[in-house]
Amino acid sequence: MDEKMQVIKKCKICRMGLSENNAPYIIPLNYGYNFENDTLTLFFHSAINGKKWDIIKSNPNVCFEIDCDAQLIEAEKACNYGYAFRSIIGFGKIVILKDIDEKIVGLNEIMRHQTGKETAYDFTPDELKNVCVYKMIVENFTGKQKEFPL
Repeated sequence: MDEKMQVIKKCKICRMGLSENNAPYIIPLNYGYNFENDTLTLFFHSAINGKKWDIIKSNPNVCFEIDCDAQLIEAEKACNYGYAFRSIIGFGKIVILKDIDEKIVGLNEIMRHQTGKETAYDFTPDELKNVCVYKMIVENFTGKQKEFPL
């Protein structure tokens, strides 16, 4: 678990996969997270309407992918080239946070992860009203890595 959490801590972008009428839709998002009682929760924020929301309202089941440490591995022959990376892939369900206190927690988790600062931020009522904060309760996830050869 520690290696997977290291990837989640280091990376800053999460790609969320949605499905509408059996058609995939992928969006890159900044995120925050917490890992408590063996449950990973990812937090996101965005505008309060749009295509993403239309899809989530009809199907809150999502997948996600997070990756970092990508680096080309060169070789003498084209077929021996490769790529070093670390990644996480998982599945979960989106829950839109409507309670003000839950929204503040979610926004602070995002800020903590993105800035690396443990500061508790304040948000005005207008800011909270004009942003959608949501979380993904992760049901399962796995990690993979290919290290750069020494």
